[in-house]
Order: sequence, then C-alpha cells, then structure tokens
Amino acid sequence: MCFRYRLSLLILCIFSCLSVANDKVSFDDYVAQLKRDAIAEGFSETFVEQQFSDVQFHQKAVVADKNQPETKITLDRYLSSRVPDWKVKQALELMEQHKALLAQIEWQYGVQARFIVALWGNESNFGRYMGNYPVISSLATMAYEGRREAFFKKQLFAALSILEQGHISRDKFLGSWAGAMGQSQFMPTTFLAYAVDFDADGKKDIWGSTADVFASIANFLKSEGWNEQQTWGRQVDVPEGFDMALVGLGKEKRKSLADWQSLGVRRYNGQDLPTIDLFASLVAPDGDDGRIYLVYDNFHTLMKWNRSSYFGVSIGYLSERIKKGS
Repeated sequence: MCFRYRLSLLILCIFSCLSVANDKVSFDDYVAQLKRDAIAEGFSETFVEQQFSDVQFHQKAVVADKNQPETKITLDRYLSSRVPDWKVKQALELMEQHKALLAQIEWQYGVQARFIVALWGNESNFGRYMGNYPVISSLATMAYEGRREAFFKKQLFAALSILEQGHISRDKFLGSWAGAMGQSQFMPTTFLAYAVDFDADGKKDIWGSTADVFASIANFLKSEGWNEQQTWGRQVDVPEGFDMALVGLGKEKRKSLADWQSLGVRRYNGQDLPTIDLFASLVAPDGDDGRIYLVYDNFHTLMKWNRSSYFGVSIGYLSERIKKGS
C-alpha cells in the first residue's frame, strides 16, 4: 500500500512537471507582460510600444548562455589569448594616440591610464567589437529564458531608461547576447550608475565617444575604491610546504607585506617583498601548481567589475606590459 501510494505521488509529480513545461507562455505573450510591467514602472505606453515594436526572440542568445565554456583552461592559456603581443602593441599605440585625453581623465579621476586602456582592450578590443544584438531583444530573450529572469528584467528596465534619457537611438542600441553594451561592455544598470558624459555633448555615449568610454571606466573604478597610489599586485613565489589554506580573497586572509615576508613569500625573482605598509591577499587561480599572486585593494576593485580572478590578473598583466612598453 505504501509502495503504491509513493508510486502514485511520483506519477502525479511527473505529470505536474510536464504540465508546467507545456504551459510556458509564448514569447509574444511574455513580451506583452513585459510591456505592462514597464508601464507599471513609469514608462509611458507610447514609449514602451515604440521600444518593443521590433523586439525578437534571439535563439542564438539562449544557446550562447547555455553553452558557455565548461572546459577548464589554465591561466597561462587564458593570458596568451587575452594578452597577445599584438594587443600589447595596439595598447601602446592607442596610449600614445590618446595621451592628452587619458592624462586629463587620470588627473580628474585618480585612475592610472594604463588600467583604463587595459580594460578597454580586454572588454571590446579597443572598441572594435561591441556586439551586434539589439539590446532590448537580447534582454527580453534572456528574461524569457528564465534562468536569471529577475536580473534580466531589471536590466531591461534600465535599458529603457537609457533610451528614454536619449543617450543613444534605438537603431544603434546594440550589445552582446547578454545585453553588455558599448566599448566598456557595461550592463544597463552599470551604465546608469557609472557612465559619464565627459565630452559634455548631453549624451553618455560609451559606443562612439572615446572620452565618455575612458571616463566611464575610470568613474567605475574610482567609485568602487580604486587607489591611484597603488598598483594591482605582483606575481610571487612561496616556499616548499607553504600552507595554501592562506590563499583567498576573504578579509580574514589579508595580511601585511611584512607578514607575508615572514611566511616566506618572495617576489617571483626571489627578492624580498617591498618594505611598505600595505595589506595584500594571496591568490592562486590554478591552485597549488599554477601562478601565485599577492594582490592589493585595487585587485578587489577589478573583481567588482568581473568576479573572475583570471579576468583580474589579465587586466593587471596587460597594464604591466603597457607600463613596461612591450
């Protein structure tokens, strides 16, 4: 009797799940609800109808979201693909080309130019690749897909605010499959929080204005705690038998450089650590057998841009090559 009861419950559960799957609303019906939600958020009905007039479901965006790389690559491979010699060469050329503008922004925001250019190069290949998906369609698609519906609905309403404020026209409002936009690849909420109209033309144009792009990157970093008196970190070596439980970005694992020195941590070339009053965290993106870095507060700021330690190291590495000049 107990077995039959459990079997009945299992069958009921299966049919219930199938019923829910089959009852998923169509994309058109979902968009209709999105429009009602947008009007409830305070956008006018006429405006909403205009912005959604050509919205489309982008299956490629769903495929891209579900098929993000699962294979673990090493940091060395990641850096070789993200910071090839040709990118360093272009970064140096563009640093020289925009020298005066970068100096002005560095002075105003307190963010070193080399980090601005490193982020610019990493995010959009210096503005050459910004994505060609209509942002409203991308965000509507990703919200409908459902894995992070609340997040993408929030981004969608932020995107509508960007259009309503007139920063860009709908036909040019393009980005990645996930809705990241412009040369800085800001998500819409990030745009609203940090984008800057540095050239004072009335628009925060992270698509076409180099001045706005640089200032917006700098504004994000400065707002999130960037310290122009510090760098990002350095590659180090640890002694045999070192306690790798000390590795991590948690506040409880931060130590002074003097403490790391006493634990046997040294610069990668074997020299002592700097004798300055500075706290740092130890990170090992590839575990015990990979590269190890001491990273400072600016690295934590980079992690607010992108939570990947690979990403943070790649920005730091490119910035160092820019500083070195090769």
